[in-house]
Amino acid sequence: MTSGNRHDAADARKARDTAPAAARGPLHVPGALTVLERIPTVVLNDHRDIAVQVARRIADVIRARNAEGRDAVLGLATGSTPIGVYRELIRMHREEGLSFRQVVSFNLDEYYPMAPDNIHSYHRFMWENLFAHVDADRAKVRIPDGTVARAKIEAWCAGYEKAIRDAGGIDVQILGIGKTGHIGFNEPGSGEQSRTRLVHLDTVTRRDAAADFFGEEFVPREAVTMGVATIFAAREIIIIATGEHKARVVRRAVEGPIDIEVAATFLQRHPATTFYVDAAAAGELTRVATPWLLDEIEWTGLRTLDAVTWLSRTVGKAILKLTQQDYADHKLSSLVARHGSPGAVNGLVFNELGAKIRGKSKLPRGKKVVCFSPHPDDDVISMGGILRKLTENRNEIIVAYMTSGNIAVFDHDVRRHVDFLLRMNKDAGVGGAEVKALAKKVRAFLAAKKPGDVDIPEVADIKRLIREAEAISGLETVGLPASSGRFLNLPFYQTGKVKKDPIGPADVQIVKKLLAETNPDLIFVAGDLSDPHGTHRMCKEAIDAAVEGLWPGRSRGPQLHRTGEHRIAPSPEVWLYRGAWQEWPVTEATWLVPMSQEELRYKIQAIFKHQSQKDSMPFPGQDDREFWQRVEQRNKDTAAILDQLGLAEYFAMEAYVVD
Repeated sequence: MTSGNRHDAADARKARDTAPAAARGPLHVPGALTVLERIPTVVLNDHRDIAVQVARRIADVIRARNAEGRDAVLGLATGSTPIGVYRELIRMHREEGLSFRQVVSFNLDEYYPMAPDNIHSYHRFMWENLFAHVDADRAKVRIPDGTVARAKIEAWCAGYEKAIRDAGGIDVQILGIGKTGHIGFNEPGSGEQSRTRLVHLDTVTRRDAAADFFGEEFVPREAVTMGVATIFAAREIIIIATGEHKARVVRRAVEGPIDIEVAATFLQRHPATTFYVDAAAAGELTRVATPWLLDEIEWTGLRTLDAVTWLSRTVGKAILKLTQQDYADHKLSSLVARHGSPGAVNGLVFNELGAKIRGKSKLPRGKKVVCFSPHPDDDVISMGGILRKLTENRNEIIVAYMTSGNIAVFDHDVRRHVDFLLRMNKDAGVGGAEVKALAKKVRAFLAAKKPGDVDIPEVADIKRLIREAEAISGLETVGLPASSGRFLNLPFYQTGKVKKDPIGPADVQIVKKLLAETNPDLIFVAGDLSDPHGTHRMCKEAIDAAVEGLWPGRSRGPQLHRTGEHRIAPSPEVWLYRGAWQEWPVTEATWLVPMSQEELRYKIQAIFKHQSQKDSMPFPGQDDREFWQRVEQRNKDTAAILDQLGLAEYFAMEAYVVD
């Protein structure tokens, strides 16, 4: 948003929150830049800002309805999207006295069939993530029942609709959005007049859920969901999306035509819907991606880079060949006018992009470097090329693996390693009776294990050790010694489930201790926003808190601190890399690090060392390719973009942003 739009938003929010409840409309930021947006959309920096704003709105509704002497009626969603909102509501309950005694809630959906105590149940999710931590009245909590007999499900759904009407209707409904544009489980083809019902789940939806169920084959094929018309009847709707992987469907829902194949587009007809998105999810909105097509804008350096590279790729010409006519035909005449001629702006952008390229000779030498790897393979997946170059430049490198990654190891790998131990025991006498006892216990557990069951400590430890051994082998492939690897095993990850605990003081302290001991000049951090389970984002939260604790107010310049016996050097430089899902755009990247064919081959070999993640990954998302295939294509594509823009041609390239 521009500064003016932020003031407009603040004024709109103030007017809305002080108006009578019935008169409150959705927050809308006016202006030409939002002219294509058919759902008022608020873009905030990240998911935490969204959580705070949405939780405040819900709290306002609760207090307003309670002041009127009646219950507030909330429509609630599950999944990773609203967890931040629920955590903020819990904080408000504990610290600000927000009460839920006069709240009636109706949840959107539930898998079918599904027992309420199942680890995958949305009933269990809601109690673990909200209701058990506030003063909710159990009698007022309504969640679709996944245990109703099939012959009675239609009548049960009708009863759910009646209960909503009897409660006076939903005051505010919270939604997420799926990659197909579904809201609730209203999959492509769901009608605008649909009500609560049993539905068949779309293949894309089941694949998205595969990680939670430890395999697509275990995901239920049906679910009970509120219908589009049920959702539409809410007096106010808040829909939330975060992460780059939601950017395309956000634009489709907000700017595209209403389509039965994209249920979220029906919300364009709702009089009081607001879309809350973070910067990543907003990335493909026209006002963000190509705002010059909508209105006069301020030509900042980044926007100039974006516009010229966009123009170059749109017309299929190298940057230095762009003409006055090319700029005029694509509403960029003002950019040429600002610089005086096409040649001037072409040369500026060409030189800026060229200056981003850093081969080995321009990379740090003799520095202390810490690479934080959320999982035990993110280091080589994302920065295997630069790790090899930094090693050759004689930097002192520590790779800190923040979580064990054991949740992503298949049970058959455990069986294989246990079999190896038994053979070592039999043929070489290694381990004695302890090995036989361990093997017996592990085999018995795995034989009785159901999908989603939390592993016993022995199995979890074997999975952890498998990934640690693979990580060390990967380091050695890029030229680092085994001693470079540190395994932090942060507590937040140790739930045994896909869903993790929030980052806590213990996590921050472990990271802080490592930084104090190593005094790095440079740290690498996973900065991507599309990790399906949020582990990368949560690890970054721990690092940010640790860095702020050691170097408070980093932006104020270099400072020296002491922690125990460790003298903390001036604040390190932070380079952000991205994981297996996306790469930094060349315009956003601070540095572009080229790789030769041989260097890319070494990187791929290092990824191969993570054998438990090869061939059949536990959490592939919507991409069937193995990690090495995604990485190879991504790194080659980054280099190809520079070639298309008319810069030097390289075989492959990694991208980094200096934070």
